[in-house]
This record gives sequence, C-alpha cells and structure tokens, in this order.
Amino acid sequence: MTGQPVGGVAVKAFPVARSEARLLVPALMFIALVVAAVASLGTPLITSVATSFHVSLGSAQWTLTVALLSGAVATPVLGRLGAGPHRRTTILATLAVVVAGSALTVLPLPFAWLLAGRAAQGVGLGLTALMMGVARDHLPEERSAAVIALISVVSIIGAGVGYPLAALLAELGGVRAAYGLGLVVTAAALLTAWRSMPEAPEGRSAHVDVAGAVVLAAALLLVLFLAGERNLWSRHLAVAAGLAVVAVVLLCVWAVIELRSTTPLVDVRAVRHPAVAGANLAMFVGGLGMYLLLTLITRYAQTPHGAGYGFGLTTFVAGLVLIPFSVLGFVAGKLTPRVRTRISDPLLLAGSAVVVGGGFALFAAVRSDLAELFTAMGVLGFGVGGFSAAMPGVILAVTPKSETSSAMSFNYVVRSVGYSLGSAIGGLILAAGTGPGHLFPDDSAYTTAALVGVGAMAITTLTCLALARRRSSETNP
Repeated sequence: MTGQPVGGVAVKAFPVARSEARLLVPALMFIALVVAAVASLGTPLITSVATSFHVSLGSAQWTLTVALLSGAVATPVLGRLGAGPHRRTTILATLAVVVAGSALTVLPLPFAWLLAGRAAQGVGLGLTALMMGVARDHLPEERSAAVIALISVVSIIGAGVGYPLAALLAELGGVRAAYGLGLVVTAAALLTAWRSMPEAPEGRSAHVDVAGAVVLAAALLLVLFLAGERNLWSRHLAVAAGLAVVAVVLLCVWAVIELRSTTPLVDVRAVRHPAVAGANLAMFVGGLGMYLLLTLITRYAQTPHGAGYGFGLTTFVAGLVLIPFSVLGFVAGKLTPRVRTRISDPLLLAGSAVVVGGGFALFAAVRSDLAELFTAMGVLGFGVGGFSAAMPGVILAVTPKSETSSAMSFNYVVRSVGYSLGSAIGGLILAAGTGPGHLFPDDSAYTTAALVGVGAMAITTLTCLALARRRSSETNP
C-alpha cells in the first residue's frame, strides 16, 4: 500500500493485521485519554496545593498553567518528530518523560519540583496528534476516520474523567494521593505504548526547526501568562497590553521563520489553505467559548449559598457535574462518523457550535436548580463531542498522510490557546461583576459571561458555514 509522496519518494504504509488493529485502537484511545486526564489534574487540586505547600492561590494556579504551556510548546515539536521515521521512539520517550514528571508530583519534594513535574506531565498533551497519525497510517481508511474522530473526543473528555477522581483522592488522602493516580495511569500508558505502537512507514524524514520552536515557546509563554494573570489586566492595563503586543510580534516573527525554513515546525503554507485556516479559526473561537462555559458552570456550582446563589458543592461533588459532559461528549463522538456520511464535516462543526451556544443560552436562562446545571453541562458535552469529532475531517481532507501529526498538532495548539483565553475571559467578566468588599461576583455577571459565550459560538457557527459553502462550491462547480 503506497501513501502520500514525501520529497518525491513514495512512502510505504504498513496497515497492521486485523488482530493487531483490535489491540491498537483501544491503545490509542487509552493513551489519548490518559495524557488529557493527567494534564487536567491541576484544575481540582489548586486549593489543596496552596494549602499543602503554603503558597498563594496564584502560585498554585501555575500547576495547571505550566502543564498547558509545556503541552502547547511540545505539541508542534512532537508533531514534527511524529512525521518522521522515529515516531514509535518519540511516543515512548515522551511517555517516559510524563511518567518521570508524575513521580516528581508524588515524591515529598518542594513546590518547585511539583511545578517541574507538572510541566513534564503537560508534554504528554502533544501525543494526541501522534495517535491520530498512527491511526491514519496503520488502519484502513474507512476505519481510521472514525478512530481519529474518537481520539479527538477522548482528548476533550479526559478532563471530565480525571477531575472527580482527583478531587475524591485529594479529599481522602491529600494532594499526593491525587497525583499518585497520575503516576499509575501514565505508567500503564507507557507499558501499553511499548507493547502496541507500530513503527512509522518507511521513507519519511523529519527535522525540528529549533529557532521556530524557541520563538513559539516565548510567544505562547506570554499568551498563557496573560491569560492566567487576570489581576495584571485590572491593575496594570498598559503593561498587559504591551506584553500582548510583544506576543503578537513574536507570533509574526515565528510565522516568517516557518515560511523561510526548509524544515518548518509547522507547514504554515498548508495552514494558510482556506479549509485549514477556517477550521483553526473555528477551533480558536469555539474553544474559547467551550472552556468559558465549562469554567462558569463548575465555578457556579461551588459558590456557597451565602452569595445569594450557587450550591456550595465540594470539589469532588462539583467534579461529578462533569460526568454528563464526558458521557454525552463520548456519545456525540460515536455518532458523528455515522452522521458525516450524510452531512459534511463543516456543517457538523456548525451544528455542534449551535448546540454549545444552546448550552450557554440554557445556563443564562435557568440555573436555580442543580439538575439544570447537569443539563447545561450535558448539552455542552454533546456539542463539544460533535465539534471535536468533526474537526479532524475538515483538516485532514486537505492534508497528506505524512503531515497528519503536524497539521493536527497546530490545531491543538490553537485549541489550547483558545481554552486558556476562554478561562481568562470568564475570570475577567466575573471579577468585573464583583462589588467592592465582596468575595463573589453578582449573579448577573454569570449571565453577562454566558451572553459573551453565545456571541463566540455565533462567530464559530458563521465561520463553519462559510467553510461548508466553500466546500460545496468546490465539489459542485
């Protein structure tokens, strides 16, 4: 079986045997689920970390931010390495780094070592795109599309799986016990990869653009720093705006470096393809909205009754609110490959964006009962699941097999930045709605944030409809 030509040389693909495929698919799903769940462990543990290590909540927040940052930087680098002949080695080495980082989070070491461990765990986020590359290379075409869609969904709902488990372990055995869960599952993922990951097809080569990686890392560091430091925007707006300009300049410099490089970290020319550019724009704005609603619902659920609203849920019980998100997200991911035989991927993206917008509208209108929060979270999960499952189809339709990992890795960087900004925007809106001397924002601030989310999903829907119209004009000239 011959794959896409690379550098004028035909690349031979090696589909695995049917029995091996049965083992490969669950292995790909498991690894994608583990790295997503472990990276999200910082979310429910921020308060516990601050208490256990005697640091501020702002410092403890970096246990989440540093994982997102290392993941965003590692994703395009691993995507490029995964496009080469040493993909299996790259996967195993990356998982070894994640396991080592997980060990650092469990050992009785100072806070700085915990941050180092979380950074190492975040590197695993770059493996999701490589799992897609493996599926596309080693599974039959009709099977690989469905598997890639599910990998995309699993990478989203991993947070919903890890959140309640980590919160429960933190309540029962402390923060080290919660991070111990990460060590166990990452070790299992490494063993799974060692037994099941096939070698990459022959004839490929990949070189990492070091200069591009350094500039991209600096730009993303600024973006995620600005997204996490909400007080900077409210107290030192000029400084925050200046740093934002620097981040934009660095991203422009990175794009120039990539265009001039013979071995770019990300093929920017391919990213400029209207279908890919539109999909990434939809991912950015849609990701911003999706994570905004996730943040709003979980924070609202944990707000004590004394604020005049909220349910005062513990971290563990609040984590259970994510169960409808994960379950319905997985259901949507399973349904999407069947639906896309009748509806194009851009239209599926648009429909999913409308569903997420419906979740925002529901949360804005009714949230006085816990069942209503569960319903809104379920609607969000179904929309996010469908959106995530349809996204790879839009990008990979115009991407050679050899560039699968690289193309999807860039999409995941865009998604990470969108998620971070969505969380930051939610925090800024709620902070603006908090009166002087009050600990919690007014209930109306949540409505305002939800309406902003409706606007974000409307933009996402229009972008996806434009993609659908373009694809229709190309197929029916």
